[in-house]
Amino acid sequence: MEIIAITNQKGGCGKTTTATNLAAALALNGKKTLLIDLDPQAHASLGLGVDREVGIYDCLSSISKNRCGLKDIIVNLSADFDLAPSNIMLSTLDQELSEEIGRESRLWDVLKAIEGAYDICLIDCPPNLGLLTVNAIRAAERMIIPVEASRFAVDGVNRLLDIVDLVRDRLNHTVEFRVLVNNFDSRLRHSFNILNKIKTTFGERVFNTIVHINVKVKEAQSMGQTIFQFDKYSRAAKDYYSLSREIISGQEPVMEKITRAMDKVVRKKAREFMTVKMELRRDDVSNVFVVGDFNNWQADDASRMSKVNGVWKRRLKLKPGTYRYRLVVDGIWQEDPTNPETWENPFGERDSVLNVKA
Repeated sequence: MEIIAITNQKGGCGKTTTATNLAAALALNGKKTLLIDLDPQAHASLGLGVDREVGIYDCLSSISKNRCGLKDIIVNLSADFDLAPSNIMLSTLDQELSEEIGRESRLWDVLKAIEGAYDICLIDCPPNLGLLTVNAIRAAERMIIPVEASRFAVDGVNRLLDIVDLVRDRLNHTVEFRVLVNNFDSRLRHSFNILNKIKTTFGERVFNTIVHINVKVKEAQSMGQTIFQFDKYSRAAKDYYSLSREIISGQEPVMEKITRAMDKVVRKKAREFMTVKMELRRDDVSNVFVVGDFNNWQADDASRMSKVNGVWKRRLKLKPGTYRYRLVVDGIWQEDPTNPETWENPFGERDSVLNVKA
């Protein structure tokens, strides 16, 4: 059974819509599919016309009065399409499991009971980076990140990837991710500009399929139906079906095809860039930027660090070499307190020094 988490902490990106309609599309392709609603708001359940008192909380909780197994809560929606519903009780699970050992793997343990019963299991995650999302990432082999063609899309994905790194480092579990461009408005030039930025940033990890904005999706949700039940000839139905085929066939992402077509010189140039992780532990500040030789000392959105659990983080793609840099913390320029190596600058202050090795 392949487990795929559909997640993005940014609300309004079409995460739940993607989860429900992709699950329906996979089922139409003959794949026995289970959708787990791991969002306390239960939008996936309600959007499919399911409202149950007993849900996934009762499988994950050890103190629930309705304690049960995953098989006991599953609702069949159509041929090859089942749902494990959610309800508001799931919002209490973070606090309930806060001091339990192995709390990050609770969902993974529960899913072992249905191993082999389904071809694909999709997990609709809550719009945050809390314990439920960590559980979904820990249980999954792959992750789909729906993003809108907006200026904040790339930054939101980077924050989520920090959690993926945390799961890898602490739980020794690696998850592959793909980015899905969602709610795309082809009438706007701005949408195409952001699409190019997303493809440039994530390259081969961007799905070929683009899900276009379509009013039929909201109309289907209001009726408690998938887009295939409501209007199987709509643009949205075609998009989600195309996405399901891309996932099933393992079709090469468009950027990977481009990469394969590149000559050896271009590939070698791409490999020259190294990933450098910058971190600052400060829970008492509002904004942190990392600026230096590598970005002309510009404190802008491209150099803004992301905050995860009190730690400010940023990934830099740099060629091997030596760089001067500083941190801009709430408007104040300072050295990097985690880096002892500094050089004096022309202003009588000290710049931190970064040595990037091949």
